Formats: sequence, C-alpha cells, structure tokens
Amino acid sequence: MTAKTVTVPQQPDIVPGLRRGVSAESPPAGRRLWGHVLRRCVLVPLIVLVPLTAVAARGDHRFNLYWHGGMFRDDPWRIVSHTVASGETYLRLGNFRPLGRMAEKSLDLVAFAGSQLLHLPVNITLRLVTIGAAILLTGSAVLFAESVLTRGRLFAAPPTTVALLLPYGIAAGLVGAGRNSTTTLFGGLYLSTAALVLLVAVAACRLDRLRWWHAVLALSGGGALAIFNEPAYFAVPLATVAALLRGRFVLGQDLRGLLGSAGVRLCALLWAGFLPVFAVVRWIIRGYCADGGCYHGSDLVIDGRGLLVLPARMLAWLPPAQWEAATQKAGSWAWAVLPVTALLLLTVLAVRTRKLLPSATRPPTRPLAGLALAALALLLFGALPAALSVEVHTNLTGRALWTEGWRDSATTAPAGMLLLVVLAVLVTRAGRRSAGLVLAGLVLCATGSAAANHAYAGQSAGWQSSQLDNRIALAMSAFERGPAGDVRRCALLAEVLRVNTGKPFQQQRYTDSLDVAARTIAGVPFCEVVR
Repeated sequence: MTAKTVTVPQQPDIVPGLRRGVSAESPPAGRRLWGHVLRRCVLVPLIVLVPLTAVAARGDHRFNLYWHGGMFRDDPWRIVSHTVASGETYLRLGNFRPLGRMAEKSLDLVAFAGSQLLHLPVNITLRLVTIGAAILLTGSAVLFAESVLTRGRLFAAPPTTVALLLPYGIAAGLVGAGRNSTTTLFGGLYLSTAALVLLVAVAACRLDRLRWWHAVLALSGGGALAIFNEPAYFAVPLATVAALLRGRFVLGQDLRGLLGSAGVRLCALLWAGFLPVFAVVRWIIRGYCADGGCYHGSDLVIDGRGLLVLPARMLAWLPPAQWEAATQKAGSWAWAVLPVTALLLLTVLAVRTRKLLPSATRPPTRPLAGLALAALALLLFGALPAALSVEVHTNLTGRALWTEGWRDSATTAPAGMLLLVVLAVLVTRAGRRSAGLVLAGLVLCATGSAAANHAYAGQSAGWQSSQLDNRIALAMSAFERGPAGDVRRCALLAEVLRVNTGKPFQQQRYTDSLDVAARTIAGVPFCEVVR
C-alpha cells in the first residue's frame, strides 16, 4: 500500500518583514549588545576619571567658573550677546572662536549652577562636566568606528568586536598627563570638541541621500566649524577622509561612485561653507598679528621644528607615556586602594563583555584596514596644531614633548587608542580567545590610567595654589552670610592677593570674578573690606 503524499503549505514569517534564515531573536540580541556597549561607554570612563574628581581648577578656570557663572546664572541667553560684544577684542588678540567661547561659557555655567544646586565645591562639578564630556567622546568614537565599518542602518545589526572593545581603549587614554592636559584643563570644552569632530564624520559616512536641507545644514555647519575653535577645523577634513575610505574599503565603490556619493557631496558642501569663513578670519588675524604681540597660545609657525614635533605628538597619547607625565614625583603609585578597586570594577565589566564577544559581528579585513587609515588620519589632524604651535615649541621641550598633555590630547588620545584597537582586532581575528586577550590588555591599561590619575590627584592636592583654590571653592559652595563669614572670605582674598604679588592682572581677575559670583549667590561682595 502506497502512503499518500501530503503537501504542507509554506508558513508565513512569524515576524512581518523578517528575512529568511534570520531568527526572530536577532533584533532583541542586537539591542541587548548595543545596550551593553552604551553602558560601557558610560561606566568605563567614569571609573578611570573618578580619581580626578577633587582636583582643583587650573588656569583660567580659577576665575572663569565664578565670572561666567555669576554673570550668566540668572540670564543664560546673555552668553550670546556677551560673546558677540567681545568678538573684536579676541580677534585683535589673534583668535576668533565665538561659538567655542559660547560653549566654554555654557559649560562653566553648568559647573557653577551644579555647584549651587548640589552644594558641592565648583571644582568637583567642573570635573563632573569633564567626565560627562569624556562619556560623550567615548560614545562618539564608537559611533565613528561603526559608521566606517558597517553597511546598512547603523543599529540594525549587532555591534562589531571593535565597538565592544573600544570603550576600554578610549578610557585608557584619559590620563591627567600634566597641568596642561585636556583631562585636567578645559576638559569639558576640548573633549566635547573632539566628539563634535567625530560626529560630523559619522553624518558624512551614514548619509545615503542628499536632500536640500542637508545642503543648507552643511553650508552653515561648515561656516560654524570655522569659528568654533582650532580642533574643530579638522572636522571637515576627517569627514572627507572617512567618507572616501568607507566608500572604497567598505562599499567597494569606484572613483565615479565615490565622487557621486551622498557623503562626499555633503563634504564638498561643508568645505564650501568652511573655507570662505576660515580664509577671511585668518586674513584679518594676519593683519593684526603680523608684527607679533597677539595671544601666545594661538600663534602658529611653520618651520623645521614642526617636523620634529609632529611625530612626538603623534605618540604622546600612548598610556605609558602619559603615566610618566602624571606620576613624575609620585613615588610608588601603581598599587593603592583606589587602583585595586578600579581593577576589580573594570574586571567585572570586562567579564560580561568577554562573554558577549562571540555574539558581536566580526568585520572583514578590508573594512578594518579602512578604519585604521581613518584613525591614522584623525591622529595626524589632532597632532598638527601642536606641531605648528609656538606655545608648544616654547614650553614643551625634550621628553615633555613625548609625555605631557596639551590641547591636542583630546583628539590624539582617542585617535591613537582607536588605531590600537583596530590593529589588535586585525591581528587577532582568528579566534575568540585572542579577542579576550586584547580585552584583558585594555583593562590593564585602563587600570594603569586610573592609578596614574590617582597619583596626579595626590600630587596636585599638595600644591599651595590648589589648596587655596579649593578653599575658595568650598567657601563659595557653602556661602556663609554675616560678619563671621565675611571675615573668613576676606582672609582668603588677602591670601590670594599675597600669593599673586607682582601679578596685578591675576589679582584683578580673582577679585572681580569672586565678587560677581558672591553678588549672584548672596547679593553681597565676596569681601566687604580686605583685612
């Protein structure tokens, strides 16, 4: 007897639109991995930077936190008019970055307002702003890497191995490498600027169709980047390089396809907005500063020394080099309660990451090579301002060129660590165990950076200037009204004036800024009469 053949009709997809061969569990798995990456972008930099939380404000922050906070706390929109009114003054001094100054004043205001809201000294809220900017930079670096590496929608597939490892790498580069490192001085501004540079490149890489409003934004955005600050100048070159490399190495486009792509056309519009504004501003500055006398920190020089400085600054991001600058007089710094705690916390985070590595997408060799070239371009662009800076040529000599941080560190550190992670993934693509070894190395690096930051914080706490500025911050956060409080504040001001004897400009800036902040907080001067 022959069995009857039964034809079973094809069953429809359980999830509408789901491709054949793709499990219904894939989208939740991808979202879970992206959530894991996001949490690491927040937690890992936080662990590394926590030791710097109580470090005193440095440089102009000693005055600007009180000056900007006091002036703008009750009228934040005044930041715009105040910056526009002072634009010509700064132009005559050799720099024109009004949008960057607005960002700087806004961040100072956030730190000042946070201090009043949380009743914390302003140096602590300043460091919290820096940590927030570092978190933003870490997330932007991950988006940049994924935007170059992958096809299709950015979050449609699980993140790559690079994305899982990169938060540990970026955090390992966040070291307080001296007094001028962006981790300790103007960290909020320069780390946020580096994030902006990366996000512009993300937009260029992910644009699939150029619409009219994209063109308007690109033209105006290019002009805005020309008046933001010096590190932001390199957003347009990086976006161009990244769009070209992605088109060639990831999408496999030929020359005609590259030049006609939406991302490259967007970059052309960015250049069209950037170059006229940049050229006019530099021409005006050249007229004011050709004979010298402008702001030393903005002076640029093209000479043979720049060729020697450039490779040094392109290597100064290496964590061991930064550790040396952060721990110059610290003695034994690698082992203490805080570094061991950081190691334990980072290990807990890394164990979960290690388990998820097999679920991450393993990018092919060509896209990884393209991303490595993009990271190298970012590293070059980041180091170039230092190579041309008169201030760097004057103040950083010998070994300091290879170890000390400067404004370029906000860009070179994430660029270098991105390059390092990509090269490590390229070398270890063969197996899961190799990726785990890379992760372990990054955890140890990040722990070393946390230990170096702890050592730097301990050293800086012993400086007389830091102790004085921290006592002023404490007096301002817990403002004591009445005659007794006035006596204590006047004693602090008298000490400030004595420490800065022979520096009338700094004396005046301290006096004015503290007075503006005190009047905003309590309606009284910081000190009625200096005793």
